[in-house]
Amino acid sequence: MAAIPWTERAGLRQLFSGRRGRKVRESLTAYLMLAPALTLIFTFGIFPVGFALYVSLHRWLIIRDEFRGIANYVDAVDNLAYVGLFAMGLGALIGAGLMLRRVTRQARAERINPWPYAVPAAFYAATTLAFFRWIFYQLPEILDIAAKMRGLERTRALFLRLLSEAFHAETVFPVWRQFVELSLAALAVGLLISLLRRSPQSATYQASLTIAWLGAVIGLALFALTFSEIGKVYAAAVETGEDPGIWPQLIVILSGLLLLGVAWVLWRGAHGDLSTRSFAFRLFTAAVLMVGGVLLIVEIPTVVASGDPDLWNGLKVTVYFSLGTVPVQLTIALLLSVLLFQKVRGASTFRVIYFLPYVTPALASATVFRLLFSDRQSAPVNRWLQGLGIGPQDWLREPDGILTMLARTLGIEGYPASILPGWFHEDLTSLLSNWLAGPSQALTVVIMLSIWTFVGYNVVIYLAGLGNIPAELTEAAEIDGASGWQVFRRITFPLLSPTTYFLSLIAVMGTFKAFNTIWLLRGSVGSGLGTLNTISIVIFEEFFVKTRYGYASALAFVLFVIILGLTFANNRIQGARVFYG
Repeated sequence: MAAIPWTERAGLRQLFSGRRGRKVRESLTAYLMLAPALTLIFTFGIFPVGFALYVSLHRWLIIRDEFRGIANYVDAVDNLAYVGLFAMGLGALIGAGLMLRRVTRQARAERINPWPYAVPAAFYAATTLAFFRWIFYQLPEILDIAAKMRGLERTRALFLRLLSEAFHAETVFPVWRQFVELSLAALAVGLLISLLRRSPQSATYQASLTIAWLGAVIGLALFALTFSEIGKVYAAAVETGEDPGIWPQLIVILSGLLLLGVAWVLWRGAHGDLSTRSFAFRLFTAAVLMVGGVLLIVEIPTVVASGDPDLWNGLKVTVYFSLGTVPVQLTIALLLSVLLFQKVRGASTFRVIYFLPYVTPALASATVFRLLFSDRQSAPVNRWLQGLGIGPQDWLREPDGILTMLARTLGIEGYPASILPGWFHEDLTSLLSNWLAGPSQALTVVIMLSIWTFVGYNVVIYLAGLGNIPAELTEAAEIDGASGWQVFRRITFPLLSPTTYFLSLIAVMGTFKAFNTIWLLRGSVGSGLGTLNTISIVIFEEFFVKTRYGYASALAFVLFVIILGLTFANNRIQGARVFYG
């Protein structure tokens, strides 16, 4: 190996010497330490998600088929796909604006001009977009290698030759060359600006402005895509003469979301208002805007219901499952943990007993509940109901709501339509009737199984939270004459808010992703006419049973957006009330 010339060695030595060299060495060390973790995150986290997004844009039946764009999402949620696309574009532009405001404030505080850094930032943003464009063109060529090897002897040499041809394809190589040229130009311009400006915050400003550029470009591109897709739908509708109604739905839903946002800001601002009149006015205005927003976004269920009926049914079942599981299991766990935290004989034994269902295999738990809630008259639960004078139930085979069954047992005829006012709109009456019927008896069994399984886990976490509460606080309150309820209400429960927030967040996300026990009860006994088909079950059947990989991937991203929205709402509503001490 040839020796490195002394001039280059001196340049490298100068690069790593002094204060600036120390920062370079520290940065390189940090990146080298993070490299294995970042490689794993990209390989097993980011890339699979990105590939699933790529699959969701195609008609994919075991093998890749035609590119469909957002057609899979339109098939799933109908016109709500255009609303989501418009909202993402708006969010990207808002994010770009917020990043620009942050850069402006930081530059004003440091008294420098940040805008020259926008030039290399534009090159970095263009390079990033060029990279994803290259990936989009490169993936089909790589995926088609398997099809090209059919009927040929599969050798390593053949695979390497086809792989080389995939990288040098006519549609790929020019895009790759453009990405490389932009990368070199971005590095050159960035280095030149850094040498001319010589600011310690140069990299920070370039990174922030790069994000702003990306947000602006992506936002405008999503707007253009939204208007283009809607234009295609209306152009196709001219032949049939039917109005798709996309624009009215888009305006109504976005207006409702905007009203809810304004109502939330007014509601939050009312807490710091010292004037009674202004406080009352803010609350009244927020309430009015909230009601108006809710009335406008009621259009969302109608839009979703006109898409894939299986998805709409899965969402309803999942919401029932979440509402019936999370509040009950958290309440029971909180009460049990407070009792077990007292100095009670055998408390340790009870803790183990309550935790056992959580570590019990799901198959065993589902089997036990299948036997308990069998539709046979000799089943334990049916025999217990017969002792109360109630006839045996079908349980896991029964699609009727549990509240409807109770009303029928109590002699209330025509429930739930009989309790709704006659002046309600027909569509609203139908919607409320479906919800007031309650979860089906089959889903009720699954809810009870979920509560029985996870209460013990929540008890253990609550006990850990109770152990972190200083005993001096409760002792001081008791000395001052506070009752047990007052101590719990004013001290224990507020100091448990971080634990409650964590458990509620995990529980809500868990119910929307629940699969194993639901699949076991549904597959082995009966589906209750679809009342056990949560959204995770729907996605599983689309992927593994119907082998519609593209459409299943689109449904998975719909579920991702729902969970992300619920997490954000929970963070804004409940997270603001968390007291960390």
